[in-house]
Amino acid sequence: MPTDTKRVRGPELSQNPGLFACKPAGVVHATHGPRADGRQRDQVDVRPVFVRCGLVSQAKGSAYIEAGNTKLMCCVYGPRETERKDETDMKCGRLTTDMRFAPFSCPERGSWIQGSQDKDFSLMLHESLQPALCLHKYPRSQIEVNVMVLENSGSVLAHAVTCASLALADAGIEMYDLVLGCSIRQDGASYVVDPSYVEENSCSSVSGENQGGLTVAFLPSLNQISGLQSDGEMAEETLTAGVRTCIEGCYKLYPVIQQALAKAVRRAAPPPSES
Repeated sequence: MPTDTKRVRGPELSQNPGLFACKPAGVVHATHGPRADGRQRDQVDVRPVFVRCGLVSQAKGSAYIEAGNTKLMCCVYGPRETERKDETDMKCGRLTTDMRFAPFSCPERGSWIQGSQDKDFSLMLHESLQPALCLHKYPRSQIEVNVMVLENSGSVLAHAVTCASLALADAGIEMYDLVLGCSIRQDGASYVVDPSYVEENSCSSVSGENQGGLTVAFLPSLNQISGLQSDGEMAEETLTAGVRTCIEGCYKLYPVIQQALAKAVRRAAPPPSES
């Protein structure tokens, strides 16, 4: 078998550099006082958000969102003729979602092959966006939503919902309302809104009660919830209070998303003609 002369072959015996990295010891995080980034606990304190529309010229609509160190890009293609004729709905359109993590997005390098977490997030994204779309106005066609996580610093599903909704609006897809996402991390009697990657994967409470995460997809103008994802064990009262907290967080993001969408519309509008 001929050898590949263009490939630099590594040593026969090698070890992962991660084995020599200094791993932090398991530190129990405090449940009182400010968080690592300066935000307050038990308050609707979301990270500052930067949003931009229309960055990918090849896509019908696109959006980029940056919340802290969490960075995502979404592209929307369609509506176009569906690929599989046997699944074509004559009266209603079809929405397909695909959410993937870049190999360099997480502290532990991943693979380009879509894993179980990517498939679960794609399904949750589909369930959150579909109630907001007017698919009955796009019969025998499909709309594709592709989300790429460039850097995972926590709350990726919530920000993916917001980014995908903004890209759909930028593509001119008719919608009942925008879809905004917000998540919290419950840790005993305390909670944090828009948790970071460290906060999502840490447990500071000694007891195992009220431990879990919650992500809500919300339609602010219609005041309706289009998607809800929860993991862990939380009491009914805690879960209800968490949903209200997430809704309040979505309302805080709403003016920022509206302003970004209005700027995109003004940029795309033709210049006024001189009479």
